[in-house]
Amino acid sequence: MSTSRDQIFGNIRLGLKRGPLEGEALEKVKHRLAYHPSSTTPARSDLPQEQQVELFKSMATEAAAELIELDSSSQLPQAVAGFAKKESLKQLVSATADELMQLDWSETGDCKLLHREGKPGDIASLTGSFAGIAETGTLMLLSGPQSPTTLNFLADIHMVLLHESSIVGPYEAAWQKLREQGDSMPRTVNMITGPSRSADIEQKLQMGAHGPKRLVIFLAKD
Repeated sequence: MSTSRDQIFGNIRLGLKRGPLEGEALEKVKHRLAYHPSSTTPARSDLPQEQQVELFKSMATEAAAELIELDSSSQLPQAVAGFAKKESLKQLVSATADELMQLDWSETGDCKLLHREGKPGDIASLTGSFAGIAETGTLMLLSGPQSPTTLNFLADIHMVLLHESSIVGPYEAAWQKLREQGDSMPRTVNMITGPSRSADIEQKLQMGAHGPKRLVIFLAKD
């Protein structure tokens, strides 16, 4: 029985007026998929790693992200608790990624920590991140059972843990890092640059138009 995938590819071939690739044409496609030739990248992100971190911080701040720097990721629970107290947060929805779950969350004050997918009406969410891209101050987040994409978009405040060691220069380096994991690609890869915004209506900037009003990045040195 033909699968949906076969039907989709069949329709594409019908539009191209050709059948399945064979011989040399097929080998060229396999080679390109296997070796992922790099394209031209901006010179401004071609920097030593330490300077890439500084560029990321500058670009992320310019995009209206909030940065809270930590000496270690072990300080994250205390930093989140302090932020929650300052903002009077009573509830925080968190991803269950291994790194987050291994931290000591016993002291979160009045803020209740929940582990579930994001839902409309959530005030704050917390996730990890796969990479930071210095070129534009962008976060790369991967979806999965332990970090559903809903956590990235449904809360008013999105808090993210990022390690300085995970920061790369251009977008191409982030994709290459993902390929080198050796695992299959996640269902969704989200690129997030600052909080959600739109100026479609009368050219007036509206924060949180299609997602979080605030993006808070906890940047850990380790």
